[in-house]
Amino acid sequence: MSESESDIKQMKISVSSPVGKGLLGKRIGDVAEIILPRGIMKFEVLDITI
Repeated sequence: MSESESDIKQMKISVSSPVGKGLLGKRIGDVAEIILPRGIMKFEVLDITI
């Protein structure tokens, strides 16, 4: 998905965003620790859709 296809209302993020990059390669159940301007945030992968 490119940046132009990102749509926060549909819960779609770009793979080039910090969150998108941090989630690449993760599987359901994995936890990603991503460094953001506000600090480190943890995201658990609950589902993966296309």
